[in-house]
Amino acid sequence: MPLSKNTILIVGASRGLGHALASEFLTRGWTVIGTVRGDGRTQLHDLADSSAGRLAIEVLDINDAGQIAGLRQRLSGRVLDAVFVNSGTTTSDPLACVGDVPVREFVDVMVTNALSPMLVIEALQDLVSADGLIGAMSSGQGSIANNTTGSREVYRASKAALNQLMRSFAAREEQRSRAFVLMAPGWIRTGLGGPDAPFGMEEAVPAIVDVLLAKRERSGLEYLDRFGAQVPW
Repeated sequence: MPLSKNTILIVGASRGLGHALASEFLTRGWTVIGTVRGDGRTQLHDLADSSAGRLAIEVLDINDAGQIAGLRQRLSGRVLDAVFVNSGTTTSDPLACVGDVPVREFVDVMVTNALSPMLVIEALQDLVSADGLIGAMSSGQGSIANNTTGSREVYRASKAALNQLMRSFAAREEQRSRAFVLMAPGWIRTGLGGPDAPFGMEEAVPAIVDVLLAKRERSGLEYLDRFGAQVPW
């Protein structure tokens, strides 16, 4: 496959969906910058070893404002064609009702799933090209309209908060041509999704990348599933 001149920054690429996205973008000829949380070796380092120099690794804990600022400084002068923030955590008991969740856990989930992704996007937005893509990993469980069964209350709330914050961010950019996306990938076998999920990454991730690439052609914000269908807000 001919090499693309396009570069994507994937935040949260050490394992799981983020790592699989990095691998798929490399397969499609992109240059990838992927972030990991610590200094230890990860699956992303193994991928970098076989990438012929097209995968660079940066260290970033998205809950550390100083590290976000450091990454912004290190990337100064780069032009990114896409930034995609992949982050997700949940409470120690994912099925707990909100009234039974310790305040500290509630705050941790909200910060990791909603606030920190937006802080990364705010910090890096000016590095993204005028016709580029800015996106974040949401969830179908962030849809308020589709929530007819309840359960996973804190996780749902955090992704709904992310969706709202991204809508506010995109509204500030109405006069610009960039594309914005909130991705609802579906229930996939990952560390967060668990072993009972019906789909593996090998079948889900190529479809997700197809949607992200197609979205680059449409400016404005959309909340999409991995088949490219609109998810109700």
